[in-house]
Amino acid sequence: MARILIVDDEPSLVMLVKFILEKDGHAVETAYNGVEACAALGLEPRDDAKPLPELVILDVMMPIMDGHTVSVKMKDDARTAKLPILVLTAKGDMRDLFEAMPNVAAFFSKPFTPPALREAVGKALKRS
Repeated sequence: MARILIVDDEPSLVMLVKFILEKDGHAVETAYNGVEACAALGLEPRDDAKPLPELVILDVMMPIMDGHTVSVKMKDDARTAKLPILVLTAKGDMRDLFEAMPNVAAFFSKPFTPPALREAVGKALKRS
């Protein structure tokens, strides 16, 4: 199965998504803000030896560094530019921020059901 990075500032949501994805056999890493996500991706601080996930599930609204900033940093780095992103948001109007991002595989709205999450993750992984 796939390596997936979940980035969200809500610990209970991260735990739920991680549980669902690990139950499906995925290896899951977590980050709770954009700074932690950049470190996990080897962007800041720079670490080209850091193993990359096959999918990033990225919340938009987070403290310290938001999801849009993370996606721009990923797009601007050759190592992460093609990593698919599944944007997870409670705000449907945030789509406009991400429309020009070629690595955004899909948008996924909160709240969600486990089957809907599995379907979105499956589609995003197939797209990559």
